[in-house]
Amino acid sequence: MQLNEIISVCERFAPLSISKEYCANFGHYDNSGTILNCGNKINKILCSLDFSLGAVKEALDGGYGLIITHHPAIFGGIKSIDEEGDELSKKLALCIKNGISVYSCHLNLDAAEQGVDYFLMKGLGGKEEKVMDKLSQGGYGRAYSVCEQTFKSFYQNAIKVFNSNKCRVYGKDDKIIKKVASFCGAGTDEKAINFALLNGVDAFVSSDMKHHNITALCEKGVAVIELTHYASENYGFINACKIMLKNISLPVKYHTDEIYL
Repeated sequence: MQLNEIISVCERFAPLSISKEYCANFGHYDNSGTILNCGNKINKILCSLDFSLGAVKEALDGGYGLIITHHPAIFGGIKSIDEEGDELSKKLALCIKNGISVYSCHLNLDAAEQGVDYFLMKGLGGKEEKVMDKLSQGGYGRAYSVCEQTFKSFYQNAIKVFNSNKCRVYGKDDKIIKKVASFCGAGTDEKAINFALLNGVDAFVSSDMKHHNITALCEKGVAVIELTHYASENYGFINACKIMLKNISLPVKYHTDEIYL
């Protein structure tokens, strides 16, 4: 398949218009879309949350013609592409040299109707959701009901589902959890906290959390699970990509950098 054919399939599921609307409405920045087009016919696809050295090496070793990432392979400006340069420059040079194209779907996949943020909720057992940042298609940040359980049961299940041994928890083990708010990636700020409190949640789940935000929630009696950024998104990225790419008749593999879980 040609790259433009694959992109057409991806953008039917997670159109770039989602990212553009999200940035325009809520003041974010993104660089989703085609990062590197080597012009080669694509034979196999490797999906990786990050444009990591491990992903590039697996693509090289396995003969993959395309890497699809969640986090944009190039987020800001770069001055040069050099095999002897910095790490990003080296990875890009390796891909160019070996004909590996790169496509990134970031905020558009976060906020897609069955995107990364949606699957964070589903992995936590959520239903009957309310969305914080609503878009014409999809949205970001969710509050929802879960089956009644203790906080200990809730966080133990989260550790299992998201395959993360690095998460931190704040709250009493016997606290009863019936309603949860979650935000994939670095989604914790005063707006998210207010949304969670207004919806009467018992637990709050996100990553990259600042101390004052954790204390603000705990002082209101809200239990907190702080996943790693990677764990909060990789589960959803894989599940979203499986739906997004289900009609593409090419081998697809999912790369995981386990050190970040």
